[in-house]
Amino acid sequence: MTLAHLFAGQGSQRVGMGRELLEAYPNLVRQADSVLGYSVAELCLEGPAERLSDTRYTQCAVYVVDALAYVDSVRTGGRIPEVMAGHSLGEYAALFAAGVFDFRTGLEIVAKRAALMADAGRGAMSAVLGLDEDRVRGLLDSSGLPVDIANLNAPDQIVVSGPEDGVKAVSALMAEHADAVIPLKVSGAFHSRYMEPAAREFEPFLKGYVLARPKIPVIANATGLPYRDDDIAGTLCRQLTSSVRWTETVTHLLGLPDPELREIGPGNVLTGLTKRIQASLREAAVAG
Repeated sequence: MTLAHLFAGQGSQRVGMGRELLEAYPNLVRQADSVLGYSVAELCLEGPAERLSDTRYTQCAVYVVDALAYVDSVRTGGRIPEVMAGHSLGEYAALFAAGVFDFRTGLEIVAKRAALMADAGRGAMSAVLGLDEDRVRGLLDSSGLPVDIANLNAPDQIVVSGPEDGVKAVSALMAEHADAVIPLKVSGAFHSRYMEPAAREFEPFLKGYVLARPKIPVIANATGLPYRDDDIAGTLCRQLTSSVRWTETVTHLLGLPDPELREIGPGNVLTGLTKRIQASLREAAVAG
């Protein structure tokens, strides 16, 4: 069996998450508090929800819970995964687990990423359900609006990202063809061209860190393929402006010998996406 860990990203947060983990690993929690300058346990357990949903805080909180969940999984289960992936922010927890950086360094990098993304300006994102990538791209091209595909979450679940007015107009267009279009509770145009200023600032910041070769393969959002040892920082910068290629990532993992995909972190969003991708692959196999 090939064990793959999938780390949850932004959107999985909820007030009350990680209670047992935060209590079980006080030393790591103290490290987090010293990096952030506030109590991460208070943020996770008491919120308020508005603060926990603020990108500056969300990313740090989810990274901490993801990382603690991994430590706990290995400690209690006694098994290290053969491969890992993380959805957007979750990729940082995967890289921590792979030994690319330690817990504290990872949180420092995540905090900077979160601040840069928050400072990049307002934007919006919407999930389009029931249309495939080609159909969504075709509609975006015909609209002429500066809106990008941010997440390829499943064959029939695509997230678009851009300026608020543009996403609103595109959402109305998509709604004429899709099963549903759902606005996401975010304040920025993540994983789009509008994150380029953040990526430009992030690059020199990452040069201040020594990033180690992954001890366990990590599938990159930007490529759907394992991280290259010589391009970790560059891949992390590209992730800010590139689509999250989650369908390709999960398809790659499902192609490994006897795969077991296990979600790590708060919620079960990735488990649901895995089931959608598996169903699509079965349908394609029957049709083919």
